Formats: sequence, structure tokens, C-alpha cells
Amino acid sequence: MNKEEVYQEIKSMFGIVPTFLKMVPDDTLELEWNLMKKIGVEEHAIPNKYKELIGIGISATTKCQYCIFFHTQLAILFGATAEEIEEAIHYAKHTAGWSAYVNGLQLDFEQFKDEITKMCAFVKEAHAEAA
Repeated sequence: MNKEEVYQEIKSMFGIVPTFLKMVPDDTLELEWNLMKKIGVEEHAIPNKYKELIGIGISATTKCQYCIFFHTQLAILFGATAEEIEEAIHYAKHTAGWSAYVNGLQLDFEQFKDEITKMCAFVKEAHAEAA
């Protein structure tokens, strides 16, 4: 596809060709657009609403105002509630905080993996017994 064909496809999907896509170099435009459609638009194993909630969490952690706005608007478009959006952000904060803590302490990674594996096995066994 040439640039104008890609722009026409974008416009047919979004109503406009946003500036951030107009700034993509001509020689990679089709590639970037196809990747955006494949990863961001088409639905696969993870429904779009949940992909966008993940995007919100990543965006909040990286502190990108463009991405947080983009992913929040798309999450809403795909049916996310204000409560789900807040939870995604809160979970990102929680994860980033623990990441900073355990990395800062320089915990032994093999010991950490062993303990997490044991914790998960315990929970799995407890659920099996309860069922």
C-alpha cells in the first residue's frame, strides 16, 4: 500500500488520520499501521478492554500523558468502567512499588522464585482441598 492508501484505511477506521500517524516515516507507515491494527485493534486472546487496562497501567507507570489519555479513552470505548480504570492504575502503582522495593533490596532472585513457587503451590492445593 502507498501512503495515501494507508491514510484512507486509517480514516475509514477512525474518521481522521491523527497527527501521530502522519508523523510516521513513509517507508515504515504501512508496517506500523499493520502492527497497530494487529496488536491494538484486532481482538485475540486478551479482549481489547483488558489490553487497554494493561495499557493504562503501563502508561501510568511510565508517566506518559499521551499514552494514559489514549489508553483511557480506548478502555472506555471498549466498555471499561471508572472503577476498572482506577483498579488498573492502583494495581500498576502496587506493582511498581513492590518492584522498586525488592530490586532496591537486591533480594536473591533464585530464593525469590523458590518462595513464590511454594506460595502458588500452597494456594493451589488449598483451593483443591476446598473444592
